[in-house]
Amino acid sequence: MPTMNSTKRFKMTMRKILMAGIAMMTIAISSCDEDTAEMGTTLINGVDQFNVIPDTFDVQTRSIIADSVLSRSSYSYLGRIKDPETGSYITSDYMTQFSILESEANSIFVDKSKVLSLDADNQPIADSCTIDIVISDYMGDSLAAMKMRVTELVRPMKENVLYYTNYNPEKEGYMRHDGIQKKKMFSIADLTQNDSVRASRQSMSYYEHITIPLNEPYTDKQGNTYNNYGTYLLRTYYQHPEYFKNSATFTQNVCPGFYFKTEDGLGVMAEIDRTMLQVHYRHKVDTVVYVDTKNFIGTAEVLKTSHFTNDSKMIKQLAENKSCTYLKAPDGIFTEVTLPIDDIKRGHENDTIASAKIVFRRMNEISDLSQGMLQEPENLLMIERDSLFSFFEHRNIPDNITSYLATYSSKYNTYTFSNISDIINHMHANRNKSENWNKVVLVPVQVTTAQASTNYSSSSVIAAVNNELRITSVRLVGGEQNQHEPIRISVVYNKNE
Repeated sequence: MPTMNSTKRFKMTMRKILMAGIAMMTIAISSCDEDTAEMGTTLINGVDQFNVIPDTFDVQTRSIIADSVLSRSSYSYLGRIKDPETGSYITSDYMTQFSILESEANSIFVDKSKVLSLDADNQPIADSCTIDIVISDYMGDSLAAMKMRVTELVRPMKENVLYYTNYNPEKEGYMRHDGIQKKKMFSIADLTQNDSVRASRQSMSYYEHITIPLNEPYTDKQGNTYNNYGTYLLRTYYQHPEYFKNSATFTQNVCPGFYFKTEDGLGVMAEIDRTMLQVHYRHKVDTVVYVDTKNFIGTAEVLKTSHFTNDSKMIKQLAENKSCTYLKAPDGIFTEVTLPIDDIKRGHENDTIASAKIVFRRMNEISDLSQGMLQEPENLLMIERDSLFSFFEHRNIPDNITSYLATYSSKYNTYTFSNISDIINHMHANRNKSENWNKVVLVPVQVTTAQASTNYSSSSVIAAVNNELRITSVRLVGGEQNQHEPIRISVVYNKNE
């Protein structure tokens, strides 16, 4: 027979289950109907009274200008396109260093005695050397003729420095003017191949690439001349293997990196997956001759920066449009949202906010050209206004307390933040501590995921959130002169009486 204590525990458990069920039901109903102002419901269990109270509040938004964002991304960007919204040009250049794994440091090149590529003095040489730029995606015309300049850096860019997209290594004196300077014409599609070959490669997810040969004589900073840049790398390795211990020693003593600048052309922006410095040479093992290639790769593990230029006057004109708000990346416009914290909490200081949902709707584009060229951001971060820069600088991950993610719905043309109740409570607790205490900002972001495994399951988790560096743009309903339905936040309270 159950005891009095066990009966009491049972009743308490059932009450919690009932309360949780009511809250979930209410949230589900509110998610189906955005206008919840008339959805009052009171449920009584005979002993305790539990009220579910919905309400809605208007939200104010405006566009704010972001002249630059943190240049931290898995990708680099190269090219120039015309922005159909502003008529101005967006140009990107990039810098990359190259990585060396410490575990591979002792076997980057084969033993010197096994090298078959030799000069007249029996010294090792590279048969050739190239830089390969591997393109993962692009915006614009794959046949557009472009021109770049590749320049060797005179010294490494500083580590542990936060570089923004308006930072220009060229203007800061990082170019080596007596070193490698190569000009290269390119297009995304390789026109030297016939249509069937290109179609076959695309069907196999083939990555397009741009190859820059570095086979001219090269003179290092000490005045030593080599038949090509690859020979410089090969001989430096045999003379100073300690320089190849890791990425830091390699960058400091051998190769500070290269800068890739868009010099001419219009119509395409390439997303660079990786940049590879390749040394080709021959060696033998026993009696077998091998043609070998050593790759030094510019990856996310070493310093990479992208430098964007845009027309600030045209960006300012867009931001001044008060009939909507903009999300324009990378150097462009964010949307600032003022949350009605005092109105939401007034009369509900002791109540629990079960949910607080807010939806941002995309407006139709001004022209078909704009819609075809500029894609909407896939992911939006909602972040406190005062944490707009520190969030990215500190490599934070959204915590669903003071920062949230939303994904674009092409079906509904919306970004939905399903429940931001915690940030409302947080802001109310810290109200008036700064002039931006009740403001959040919507920021386009790139989200990187990774697989997290346990003994029983595997799931995808967010590994990094960085500023969106792809060219994206979207207009949102809102602004001080909004002529559409107001932006509203739908709130559901739980109240015990």
